[in-house]
This record gives sequence, C-alpha cells and structure tokens, in this order.
Amino acid sequence: MNVPQGRRSSTFTRLLRHGFTDPSAAERLLDSAELSPVRADPVLLDALGATADPDQALLGLVRLLEAQPDRTARRELLDTLIASKPLRDRLLGVLGASAALGDHLARHPRDWHALVMYEPEDLHPGVEEFERGLAEAVDPVSLRVAYRRCLLSIAARDVCGTTDVAQTAAELADLATATLRAALTIAQAAAPEDTALCRIAVIAMGKCGGHELNYVSDVDVIFVGEAAEGADEGKALQAATRLASHLMRICSETTVEGTIWPVDANLRPEGRNGPLVRTLSSHLAYYQRWAKTWEFQALLKARPVAGDLELGEQYVATLSPLVWQAAERENFVADVQKMRRRVVANIPAAEIERELKLGPGGLRDVEFAVQLLQLVHGRSDTSLRSGTTLDALKALAVGGYVGRVDAAQLDEAYRFLRSMEHRIQLHRLRRTHLVPEDEADLRRIGRSLGLRTEPVTELNRAWRRHSSAVRRLHEKLFYRPLLDAVAQLAPGEARLSADAARERLVALGYADPAAALRHLEALASGVTRKAAIQRTLLPVLLGWFADSADPDAGLLGFRKVSDALGKTPWYLRLLRDEGAAAQNLARVLSAGRLAPDLLMRAPEAVALLGDPSGLAPRDRGHLEQEILAAVGRADDGEQAVTAARGVRRRELFRTAAADIVASYGTEESPAEADTGALVDRVGNAVSDLTAATIAGALRAVVRDRWGDTLPTRFAVIGMGRFGGHELGYGSDADVIFVHEPREGVDEQEAAEAANTVVAEMRRLLQLPSSDPPLLIDADLRPEGKTGPLVRTLKSYEAYYRRWSLVWESQALLRAEPVAGDEDLGRRFVELIDPLRYPAEGLGEDAVREIRRLKARMESERLPRGADPTLHTKLGRGGLSDVEWTVQLLQLRHGWAEPGLRTTRTREALAAACAAELISGEYAAILDDAWVLATRVRNAVMLVRGRAGDTFPSDGRELAAVGRYLGYGPGHVGDMLDDYRRRTRRARAVVEELLYGA
Repeated sequence: MNVPQGRRSSTFTRLLRHGFTDPSAAERLLDSAELSPVRADPVLLDALGATADPDQALLGLVRLLEAQPDRTARRELLDTLIASKPLRDRLLGVLGASAALGDHLARHPRDWHALVMYEPEDLHPGVEEFERGLAEAVDPVSLRVAYRRCLLSIAARDVCGTTDVAQTAAELADLATATLRAALTIAQAAAPEDTALCRIAVIAMGKCGGHELNYVSDVDVIFVGEAAEGADEGKALQAATRLASHLMRICSETTVEGTIWPVDANLRPEGRNGPLVRTLSSHLAYYQRWAKTWEFQALLKARPVAGDLELGEQYVATLSPLVWQAAERENFVADVQKMRRRVVANIPAAEIERELKLGPGGLRDVEFAVQLLQLVHGRSDTSLRSGTTLDALKALAVGGYVGRVDAAQLDEAYRFLRSMEHRIQLHRLRRTHLVPEDEADLRRIGRSLGLRTEPVTELNRAWRRHSSAVRRLHEKLFYRPLLDAVAQLAPGEARLSADAARERLVALGYADPAAALRHLEALASGVTRKAAIQRTLLPVLLGWFADSADPDAGLLGFRKVSDALGKTPWYLRLLRDEGAAAQNLARVLSAGRLAPDLLMRAPEAVALLGDPSGLAPRDRGHLEQEILAAVGRADDGEQAVTAARGVRRRELFRTAAADIVASYGTEESPAEADTGALVDRVGNAVSDLTAATIAGALRAVVRDRWGDTLPTRFAVIGMGRFGGHELGYGSDADVIFVHEPREGVDEQEAAEAANTVVAEMRRLLQLPSSDPPLLIDADLRPEGKTGPLVRTLKSYEAYYRRWSLVWESQALLRAEPVAGDEDLGRRFVELIDPLRYPAEGLGEDAVREIRRLKARMESERLPRGADPTLHTKLGRGGLSDVEWTVQLLQLRHGWAEPGLRTTRTREALAAACAAELISGEYAAILDDAWVLATRVRNAVMLVRGRAGDTFPSDGRELAAVGRYLGYGPGHVGDMLDDYRRRTRRARAVVEELLYGA
C-alpha cells in the first residue's frame, strides 16, 4: 500500500478501485500465467470487486485453481467462470464471504460444479432436494462432505441475493432436517436389531423447528420412542436410546472433515438429567405435572422432522393443547420475562454491547416478545400458531395484536440482525453471535450486506439503529395495543378486541381487567396534549406495574395521582423527561398501600421522585427547623400539629419511596445489595422524623399555654426502638418524660405544668387523622402503667437508687434524649449510665433474672395461634432474641468497652465482635437475622398499610412482601424457607450466648 504514486501500475490502480485492501498482494497473485485470463478480463475483476472481501475471494480462487487435478480442469473452471455469470457471481460471492467454504472447495475441488447452473428447484430447494444431495452419504465423513456441498449452494444463493434472510434460514432448517434423516438412516443401518424393536421420532425444536436456522447452531431436538408391535417397552426404549445416541454422535463428532453441528437434546423433560428417549405417554405426564412455563414456550416450535413422522405428529397433536393453556398459569408473563432477564444477566459485561442475539435490543428480544403474545392470544386465535418468528409477527399484526407500524419496524430490524448474524457465522462457519471488533471483519460484513460507500460506519449505524428500535419496542409491544384498544384513535388501524385486551391483561397479572381498561381509557383517550403524553408513558408504566405483585393497585394509583395532578404543568413533563421519575412512581404505586396512601394525601410529593437527591433522607436538624417554623405560623395547637403532620406525611413518603426504590431497583440502578444499610437508613429517618414531630407538638403546647417559657424544664427521652434509632413505619414511640422546676417555681406548679404538657401532647398527636398514627407509649417509665407519667430528675434518681430492677437497667440501654431541654436530657443520661453500664458488670443473679424474664416473655406474650418460626418480634431468632442477647453483652461489659455504650443494636453487636466478646460468625448470624426481621416488619407495613409482626396470610400481600425482599413471582415458599433457616441459625446462637446452653 506504500508504493509511490508514480510507480503504481495500472493493474494496482484498478484493484484499488475494485475494493482490494492489499492490491500489491493481489497484483502478485494475478501476475502468474495461470491467472492471466482473470487479469485480462474486466468482467472477472468487476465480479471480484463486487464480493464482500475481494482479497479473500481472489486468494480462494487461487487455492481452488491450484487444487484442480490438472491443467485441463483448471482451464475448464476459468472458461466457465468467464462464460457463466451465474457461476461467477455465486462462486466468487461465496469465496469473498466465507473463508471456511473456500477451505472446503480447496479440499473438494470438483464441488464448484454444484454452483454452475440455476435450476428451478435450486432456487428454493426443500427437504426432498437436500435428501437427494445427501443420498450417497453412508458414513459420518461422507455425510459431512455432502452437507457442506449443500451448504455451499445455500450460501451462494444467500450472498447473491437470490434468497432473502428468511428463505435462507428456512433452507438451512430443511437441510438440517435432511441431515437428521440421513444420520438416522446411517444409525439404523448399523443396528438393524434395534431398528426392528422400536419406533422413534425426532422432534426439531428451537430455530430448526421454527424453520429459521442459522448457518452454525446447535440443532435442538426431542426424541420420542414407542415399542414396535410385539416388542417389550423397556427393551424398545433402550434400543431407541442407542439409535438416538448414535444419531447425535454422527452429527456432532469431529472428523477429518470437521463437524456438522451439535445435536442438543437438553430441551427434553428434566433436561440432561432426564432419559434421552421417552414414550409419548411419559412426555404427556411430565408436561401435565412438572413442566415450567419456559418449556411450553419452547414447544411453540416443536416440529416432527425425522424417523416415524406419524409418531412425531401424534406428539405435537398431544402436547399442543397444553402449550396453548400455558398463559393461564400463575405468574406466566413474569416467568417468561424473568427467563429473558436471566439470559441477559449471564452475558459477560465486556460482551453485552456486541451481543447480537442475547443482548438488549437483540434477536432474542424480538423472539421473546412474539412468543409471549402468541401464547396469550393463540389460545383463541389459531392463526397465530406459527413456529416461525416473522410469520407469527405478521399474523399478530394482521390480527391487530401488534400495531402495524411496530410490526413493520420489528420485521425490518429482525431481518437486518439475522442477516448480520448469518454473515458473521458464514465467514468461519463458527457458532457466534458477537459482532467482531476488527475493522476488516466489519468491512467484510458491511460490504456483504450491500453497504459499499463507508462499510464499517454504515454497518455500525444501521446495527445501532435497528437494535435501538428493538430495545424500544420490546417492552412496549405487549402494552401499546392495549391503549389503541381504548383510545379510539386512527380508525383505519386494526386493534385489539375487548376480549383480547382483557385476555392480555389477565396474562399480565391484572385481577380486574375490566377496571384496568376503564383506567386506561380515562387516562389515554382524547386528543389533548395530556392524553398524548399518557399514551407515551403508559406502555412502559404498564410493564413496570405488571412486574409487581399487584398491577391493579399500581394502575389505579397512577390514575388517582394523574387525576389529582393532571392540570399541574410539571407533572407529566416530569414523568416524560426525567428517566427515573416514571419508574420510581410505578414501583411506589404498586409496592403496597402505605406509600400510595401517603402520596394521595400529598400528590405534589411526586416531584421528589424525579430529583436525583429527592429521596435522600433529611437530617433531624432540618426537619425540626421546618416543623417548628410551621408550628410558629399556626393559630392554635391543633393547627400546629396538623402542620407538623403535613411535614411528617411528606417525609414518611420520601423515606418509604426511597426504601421501595432501593429494594426493587430500576433499569439504571439495581436493587441495593446492602440490606443492613437500607434498614439503618429507614430506622434513622423515621426516628428523626418522629423526634422532630414530638418537638413540634411540645412547642405548640408550650406556646399555647405559657407563651415562650414553661415553668419547668422538660425533656422527652426516647426508649426502645425510638431511642435506638430503629423505628419502623408502624412503630409506636416509646418515651419517658422528665422535668425539673425552674428557679423560683413551686414544685407543685412545675409538676402540674409538666403533666399538662404530657397530656396535651398525647391528645394532639392522637387526634383522628388519616395519616399513619404516632402513638406515644410511656409504659417503660418507673413502675410502668401505675407510675406517674412524668417525674423530676431527682425523683428518677431516688427511684433508681432504691427500687430499680434489672429489667429497667436493660430498658435504659436504649434511652436517648429526643426533644425538649437539651441540658436536662444530658443530665438524665449521666444519671442512668451507672445503671445500664454497671461497674464490674452483672452478677449471676441478675443474669438469671434476665433469662427468666426472657423465657416468661416467650411463653406468655407470643399471640395465640402465631407461628413461632415466623413471628418477627417474639419468634425464634427474631428481634427480641437478638436484642436481648446484645443487651446482655452490653450490661455485662459496657463498663469496660466504650464501643458497647450505644443505643443501637447493630452498632453494639459490631462493637462486641470487635472486642472479641462474640465471634465474627456469630455476630454475622445475629446481624443477618435482625436485619431480615426488621425488613419483614417494614415490608408488612408498606404492603398492608398497618403494622404487623408476622407475614401476611393474603396471597397477593405475601407476594408483595416477597418482591420487596427480592423474591420473584412464585418464590414465596423460598422466602419463608429462607426466613426460617436464617432465624433458626440465630436462635442457636441465642441459646448459647443468652441462655448458656
């Protein structure tokens, strides 16, 4: 390529103009006497220049000429090339596109004769023509040679454009059928005694069954066997298995002529663990009892191709009704989509963008979408029951199940991507779906597809465009026609019937499809800008709703929010323009009752879902500042608490929405892996919000009764989960109240003021409201329910000095000031520190008392009928077990280990592990159980809208809890098993550390 301009020959220039990338090497080849006719004939040079890779085509031609047995044969080849345009286009086209077929021709130099003439049957040959081409094969080696000769003719028609990509794929499937028949004939000839014992049918699956095979692909099959008349069934199945195994070896094994393709029987019942051959009745029994959804999806393409075709037809006819009932299975759509996601998840990250078949926007996306729609609507419409993707897509469009424009775009994209796949595989005849990175490879592929100006640039642009179209339409394909069915636009367009729309919604998991259609009609009908934006949003939203445990609730919630905010200009713009906002809203609306209920009472909070930092929790200082400012603007205590509740409502929604989004994940951000951090974030946020709300109520009461200054200093001490920063959505706020008369104030006056504050705070916070209740529980105070609600600091000091019991020291481990006079709260903490971290730890009597109290609580407080293995608070290995174990470590060692002096359970557990008071393994087991139990309680509140300590009994609610915890559809049993297993391990640790077992 670096020859100076002046020294370039005319041949060099002509070669460069004809598309040769190494004209110097080509010129050297053409300088030989044997190739002088090629160099002298402009027609031949033009033909070489028209190939995908002229350099490769010329080299292949040289090798083919050199392989001819003598000068006469070489002359015959060249003369025919010059005289026959069909041979010239086909032979050179194959050599330029496929180095592997060039190798075949070099090994079998007379096979070029197969490309000389166009015959009528050669234009679109079928199985019979290919069977004739394979008829002389009597062993695996000769079968491979004959197979490649037939493949040569298919590739020639393909690269010359005589057949389109769909016809090429069908021819490849027909050649595979003929090859399976030939291989079975060879196997039967080798074992006539086995042949006499059994009937065997070969059922093609996958792309071979669908008449859309690649150049290089596994050929998926299922074998069915029956005993011949009078034969023993067991012996017949053994004989059929030997024949099937021999057939697979004939096709799959590598010989001196290479291999044909692997025969893959792993789609059979039980996969590779199941018997290779089953009787028809055994197949039927398996599919009736055990088959998974994907196995029925695979049967869409089942087609008898070899052996006893009558038996094969019986197989398809027997199982076909089961295939078309698959859409009635629970979680049908979710199962299909989960299988698709699993395929994508298994692609190496470095390859996903080059995956033509399996990656997002690839061939499998089209196939999965089409198959899903076939299974849903093929029950009632037999016109959809084609195993061929493009035929099925056309039928879906004709029937109105897919929009015509969408179908046309998918058809075009699928054809282009399959053409790319064919040309990639054809080069080396290797099974691959990765788009190469080498520029020469990309250039050859681009030119083979007719892209000649800038082949690499044009190929990449077209590939990305079609992939993007598939990616955009893959999810919407299932949902957009639902809108067309109700929106009453484009009167000439075929659309889903009402029955078909309901059928599709039921398959998606909607329990009330009629209501869903009413919601869609209300949202998407009309010609307003609002309706147009909804029609853009809803196909995607419907998919996200369908991915939840309660699609109906998600769609209903979306309609309610849209009705409330529909005239607000920013609402739909936010969902349309902010990528995460719409998906976050869909997740929140379909995850349960709590978050949607909060949102319905403050719909403007939708704005939080579009702000990248909108779901981050706000700290206590900012919350308290906002609530106190709102209280200051109110006219009286009731208005003040109403204002505080408004802030609390919005912030509870922020916390719940962040929790749901982190637990479910989005397309851009997967579910959060660190569930401990998620639990801590919720506990801190709800605890801070509760503290700020109580501070607001306190300010409102003091201002209404006394103005700026209360006659006594007053502090609220958080206890239990509140003091531990571990509140859940439905937790009560455990508190105790302490006061201290101001200088010059009578003690009785101070006490009356303090009691008035407590009574009025509790009244205001418990006024009837549709918000989640904020219940203040003061039962952990000295003397419990019988003791005074509020005491002076001195009274606490006297009580704890004289009367304090070990359980009270334990309760004080989580005492922390949360509102009121900061100095008084600090002095209260100083007062109780010696009780909760006793010098030299606990005596054995105190330890025994703690154990006695814990055992009594387990026997007396667990609700009647509750399953102790599933009760999150009092059950085996639940919150109480872990917390009492950690608290015993704090009481024993807190005096010596500063890290244990914390109100937070997980922090104390980590400190105990760091101090080697508990092993790392035990600490991890306890932490895991505590986090899991806390998440279950949070999930129950999110799903049901009311607190609960055990899993819901309602199936849909239980599934929603499972989705929050990361368990997909149909895996509720796994969730319960995992919970029992993890808490059982924790209980074993508790038995040892708390009870000394």
